[in-house]
Amino acid sequence: MYAAGGVLTVHTERGTSIVPADRAAWTPAGFTHDHRAHGDTDMRIVFLAPSLARLVPDRPTVFLVSGLAREALLALTGPHTYEDAAPRYTGAARDRLLRVLVDELREAPEPALHLPEPRDDRLRAVARTLRENPADNATLAELGRAVGAGSRTLSRLLHDELGMTFYEWRTHLRVHHALVLLAEGHDTLRTASACGWANPSSFIAAFTNIIGTTPGRYRTGRRTGPDP
Repeated sequence: MYAAGGVLTVHTERGTSIVPADRAAWTPAGFTHDHRAHGDTDMRIVFLAPSLARLVPDRPTVFLVSGLAREALLALTGPHTYEDAAPRYTGAARDRLLRVLVDELREAPEPALHLPEPRDDRLRAVARTLRENPADNATLAELGRAVGAGSRTLSRLLHDELGMTFYEWRTHLRVHHALVLLAEGHDTLRTASACGWANPSSFIAAFTNIIGTTPGRYRTGRRTGPDP
């Protein structure tokens, strides 16, 4: 699943992935999932035969899309592939494009855009609270009191279940929300405030560390140059 423009969120039992325009989400067979588009999104979907699917991870994954992978995805999808359109590629040519795409995905890094889903009910309750209000600056101890667990217990669960500290988890959750707001047209200042950052500079630093580009460049679809 690829967003040629806009942002997708893809949810499975393993968690939620954010898929901006330079990423592609892979969901293997057997994983129930749902997705949602944010902003003006151009969504493309490619299905892989079992012979190719076994070459990529057997878990839901988000890949960084190279220029070549993007062109393959665009060539394999779009209006020219609809039933009433004349075929653009022969079956053999399409098979070769699919193999190029899979080869590119196998070599692509997997950005940290997957937010794993907690299993413990107390962690799930904390997650719901923070998703509903990403700007909530309550401490882990304060959140724990609301769900009947101490901060040490929640910290241990975060480490054991998600492999993250509370700070890392909340930062990733906020950046996920920021991607959605930016796709919907909000500017950097408003997004930073809505996601709980006290000032834009700390938001820009956290966002850039996870996404690899600044919020301003991301919002305008650029990867280089000064941040608007």
